[in-house]
Amino acid sequence: MERIVYDRMAAHDSTHWWYRARRDVLADYIARYAALPEHARILEIGCGTGHNLPMLARFGEVDAIEIDAAARAIAAQRLGKPVGDAPLPALPGVPRASYDLIAVLDVVEHIEDDVAALRGMADCLAPGGKILIAVPAHQWMWSAHDVVNHHHRRYSKASLGKAIADAGLTHNGLRWFNSLLFPAAVAARALGKLTGKDDSDDSPPPKPINALFEAIFRTERHLLGRVPLTPGLSLITLAGKR
Repeated sequence: MERIVYDRMAAHDSTHWWYRARRDVLADYIARYAALPEHARILEIGCGTGHNLPMLARFGEVDAIEIDAAARAIAAQRLGKPVGDAPLPALPGVPRASYDLIAVLDVVEHIEDDVAALRGMADCLAPGGKILIAVPAHQWMWSAHDVVNHHHRRYSKASLGKAIADAGLTHNGLRWFNSLLFPAAVAARALGKLTGKDDSDDSPPPKPINALFEAIFRTERHLLGRVPLTPGLSLITLAGKR
């Protein structure tokens, strides 16, 4: 990702509706579907500024990896211990057969060989362990946001399912999320393209709108996996070894 993406993450990950609500949605999904053991070992790969680490720590002992030095320093402060810098897909130095949950939250789309990356993660799973995968959806939604984030792709259910299968993994179902705000996002993306203002600025909107969007998105914690959501901005699943 470009430097500005990390800078904006550091500035807004505690206040922006997307970060705040997504953490709650992810926490509920983990609690209901990951079936983690007591004292689970958890690894977040591509943790950025570490904004997900306190949420993940509710479920066990957390380690983290981030390749950007400045973001890694912020994440280490939040985690209270060093954060690694091992890159995907090889993950050199990361213990094998060790983690009950590996979280890759909007990370796999950054890796050119996503299948190799998933295989590398699978090697680090303890028996019965799972990989929590969240990725951006719909290649036709490609925009300046994807460019500045150095994405290689956005996913469909078919393409994500194929990558998981090609890596020798199975999953618990591919589910849309961030669905309730999807129509607004499509409209905003279309307007930006029509007006030539397709930019990568993801700063928070004004406070009342930020609060409204946060409340709407957070509602999905009660829906995800319980009712089929309509297509959304993202896909989520838990994958494990066959």
